Amino acid sequence: MKKITGLFALLFLLSGGHVFAAGDASAVTALSASMDTVWIMIAAFLVFFMHAGFAMVETGFTRSKNALNILMKNLLTMSIGAVLYFIIGYGLMFGSSAGGFIGSDGFLLLGQSENIGFFVFQAVFAATCATIISGAVAERMKLISYIAVTVAMIGFVYPVVGHWIWGGGWLSELGFVDFAGSTVVHMTGALGAVVAVAFLGGRLGKYSNGKVNVIQGHNIPLGALGVFILWFGWFGFNAGSTLSASDALIPTIVATTLLSASSGVIGSALYSYIRYKQIDASLTLNGALAGLVGITAGTASVSPIGAMFIGLISGVILIEAVQLIDRRVKLDDPVGAIAVHGVCGAWGTLAVGLFAIDGGLFYGGGASLILVQAIGILAVMAWTIGTVGIFLFIYTRFSSIRVSREEEIQGLDFAEHGSTAYELRGGLLNNNESPSAGTPFGHGLVERLNGLEQPQVEKRKAEGGV
Repeated sequence: MKKITGLFALLFLLSGGHVFAAGDASAVTALSASMDTVWIMIAAFLVFFMHAGFAMVETGFTRSKNALNILMKNLLTMSIGAVLYFIIGYGLMFGSSAGGFIGSDGFLLLGQSENIGFFVFQAVFAATCATIISGAVAERMKLISYIAVTVAMIGFVYPVVGHWIWGGGWLSELGFVDFAGSTVVHMTGALGAVVAVAFLGGRLGKYSNGKVNVIQGHNIPLGALGVFILWFGWFGFNAGSTLSASDALIPTIVATTLLSASSGVIGSALYSYIRYKQIDASLTLNGALAGLVGITAGTASVSPIGAMFIGLISGVILIEAVQLIDRRVKLDDPVGAIAVHGVCGAWGTLAVGLFAIDGGLFYGGGASLILVQAIGILAVMAWTIGTVGIFLFIYTRFSSIRVSREEEIQGLDFAEHGSTAYELRGGLLNNNESPSAGTPFGHGLVERLNGLEQPQVEKRKAEGGV
């Protein structure tokens, strides 16, 4: 009885105090609208919290001397992204369609005040797309250059893709399905990362003397915390995309999200054991993210069994993609963002054409849906790679996007922020040493940092680790 009373009290508060009467349709409508708004806000909060997860994953999977720089990039991405999306991004994405290509009004939310809750939800999505690039370019990109790429992505590249698929553009008219963003958010961000990494080149020591050297992250437990935070936030990412608290698909979406992520972990763990005779921790952690990215497009369209297959395959694809990107293509991606968000995003988008209960190839729907999905993937690839490529080509005519060799060796924390994420004085200075003038923590800090990392690198290389 107490539970029922509490439920009615909550409904009363959410309705703004409306009193229900028999046949009072307006009160029911008002309550429904209030609950939808609350649901969208809760989902937006969860997606916002995912940025903490991205920050922890990227920080943990990279070296300690760059931790502060990565945290600042993630913080600035969310902050700049929210403002920029308000000014221009939302209008380009959801404004009145100009030929199915781009939105033409709604800038600064003018004439869109009733959609302000939806704007908040979409703003945190936009920042998610951009922050994918942060991990891929870690440890060697100038902060100001990263901000410039973020502005280009959120201000133009991402909104156009979003308009094509979610804003009533030409791909949505073809029947392209991307429920929560395997392509719109994840693959778009990863494609931007591909271009940025190609312009940057690998980190010092990554590719030398014909070898591909492992550069070990400094705090895998921190990365694991980030994975769990992202997994938690992803329930809002996917289920919140219903935009309605009363949508009957919400439990199914939560279930497919959970099952795909879990299967991604299992797939990565088993495949890494088969291939390397050990369960690789970093790959298995990324396997959860691979499963999440893979299910995001079809989370409302597939069955729980289909979700498990999508996640399992995502986990296996991830490991092969990491090897291909790192060792064959030689794109130095410290956190595996391109493989997780790009390759698994493309797979998840195609998987809709296979596993969708309504129209999927495995359910008798023929090849038409998978063909539309493939067209969408190719179109987004051409747009994102082409646009970001042109932007960076012009940008690099005027300024380098990469820090100097000395700054990279020293660490971007010192070079970009004049500080550090950790107190290293006691562990790096001998008893009879004192800090030298002009260096934050004394003579030989850079050599000592590199010396601490090298044994770990050599150990992983000797063991044949990834």
